[in-house]
Amino acid sequence: MNLKSFSKGLLYTVAMAAMASCCNSNSSSGILSQKDFQTEFTGKKTDLYTLTNKNGMEVWVTNFGARIVAIMAPDKNGKLQDCVIGFSNIGDYTTQASDFGSSVGRYANRINQGKITIDGTEYQLPQNNFGHCLHGGCQLEPFPQGWQNLVYTVTKVSKDKITLELQSPDGEAGFPGNVVATCTYTLTEGNAIDIVWNATTDKKTVINMTNHSYFNLNPDHSMPITNHILTLNASNFTPCDATYMTTGEILPVAGTPMDFTTPKAIGQDIEKREYIQLEYGNGYDHNWVLDTKGDDTKCAAKLYSPISGIFVEVYTNEPGIQFYSGNFLDGTGTGKQGQKMEQRTGCCLETQKFPDTPNKSNLPGWPSALLNPGETYYSHCIYQFGVE
Repeated sequence: MNLKSFSKGLLYTVAMAAMASCCNSNSSSGILSQKDFQTEFTGKKTDLYTLTNKNGMEVWVTNFGARIVAIMAPDKNGKLQDCVIGFSNIGDYTTQASDFGSSVGRYANRINQGKITIDGTEYQLPQNNFGHCLHGGCQLEPFPQGWQNLVYTVTKVSKDKITLELQSPDGEAGFPGNVVATCTYTLTEGNAIDIVWNATTDKKTVINMTNHSYFNLNPDHSMPITNHILTLNASNFTPCDATYMTTGEILPVAGTPMDFTTPKAIGQDIEKREYIQLEYGNGYDHNWVLDTKGDDTKCAAKLYSPISGIFVEVYTNEPGIQFYSGNFLDGTGTGKQGQKMEQRTGCCLETQKFPDTPNKSNLPGWPSALLNPGETYYSHCIYQFGVE
């Protein structure tokens, strides 16, 4: 290495260290400590980063799975409150299988029997959920599969923005193509978390990324989210069978417990198991077909806690959103508040292509998840926080 290139490398190292120093610290709320997220996993270093704005809002991100660990937003009294459940240390994230706050990939949600066919070639993916491929494989053992369990490289970080990159080799978890994917989180001065996912490939593949935060807008995270008021800007949904696999139908929500076109408490209809979709899903775990039709200036969903007064609105360019009511949380693991994460103490609003789109894109109303060489995958999600 010549002196000039060495000097450039040294300057880059110093600059990244300086940025890490200004963006890594203990949470002002006292719920997180950076040192509890510093370790090595699969030979790569993990860390914790904080984004802040002029309002005092904080978003805490780890490069393990490009995960949101905490969202500190002001409640109706102006007090900062954590709005998502999850663990307080990297050890729990790397030993207890979870999607808490993660950037899911390559393909969020389910692919039927873990099989996709591209240009006549069939690819077999991990089968980790009733024979289907869920969230790219997503298990930790015997080796990590699913991007939520991989360590991203932080390429840019500042006071209010972080970009994380992952290089996924051809054949990883059975998916074709060498893929370079990035996730960028920006905390705006208007208290919004703006998320952009990009990806490129050298071979035709499928991509469907999302954020898997489990929201609980109550001050006490041991309280279930069934008291939250939910609105979904969606007149239709995609029903599933008993294995959580979409049937290929698109059905209206009108007259069913799936209707959130007007604000409704999550718990109002959730136990109406005579409606077979709630029996199959053990509650809500379905994809809604958004009426916003890819317009990310229109509100796709709104979640509100009457106790804290906090709401989060969702905006996206994606055609669908998966609402999951935390049906399979079972008390395993201890959350940041010291609470056991019991059933329905968190819920997810995952912007996405529809589940099993790679096998159903020929059906009316179903999108494509295909990414070709020379194209750039772009997915946009905004979580806008406020109070009522």
